[in-house]
Amino acid sequence: MSDELVFYTHPMSRGRIARWMLEELGQPYRTELLGYGTTMKAPDYLEVNPMGKVPAVRHGDAVVTECAAICAYLADAFPGAGLAPAPGDPLRAPYYRWLFFGAGPIEAAAMNKMLGFEVPEERRGNVGYGCYDDVMSTMETAIAGKDYLVGDRFTAADVYFGSHIGWGMSFGSVEKRPGFEAYWERISSRPAAVRAREIDDALLAEQAGTES
Repeated sequence: MSDELVFYTHPMSRGRIARWMLEELGQPYRTELLGYGTTMKAPDYLEVNPMGKVPAVRHGDAVVTECAAICAYLADAFPGAGLAPAPGDPLRAPYYRWLFFGAGPIEAAAMNKMLGFEVPEERRGNVGYGCYDDVMSTMETAIAGKDYLVGDRFTAADVYFGSHIGWGMSFGSVEKRPGFEAYWERISSRPAAVRAREIDDALLAEQAGTES
């Protein structure tokens, strides 16, 4: 089986999270740029992701979509990068906890905030994240007094959880609390994070020049 890594993305999408993860791996990968409403909905790409959305990663014959799943898969597929606690390590539990807290409560709460929707108090029991304030406080607790989410080292959980904080503060869906700002400044200054932003920003500029 070929082990080629192919990354399907758009430079202004959640693909920026997956790009950061790929840069942290230090492995070669090929980027396939797709357009909204065009190549994302083309038959060839719908075979990769029937949702017609990005990002997606093909690793040999394996296809992974959804950012949290991409981060988790890549961390396990390339253990040499040290981006996940090893199976059997007790730190695997908080690693999974915060990685998928990002994919569940944070994603839902932040998007509802952006859309101006607030869950009625009497219906909070029907919603997985309960209420926005509880999610923000839980996020703050997760990073309080430490550099990273899990133990004393950076992991894929920081890529995903941290990206929600960074993007959320930029778009107003996550409150700018001091703990969030310090954590985001720390992890977003990593060389791989800087490279990923530079790559996607250059692609955006190139795209804008083509369209003008």
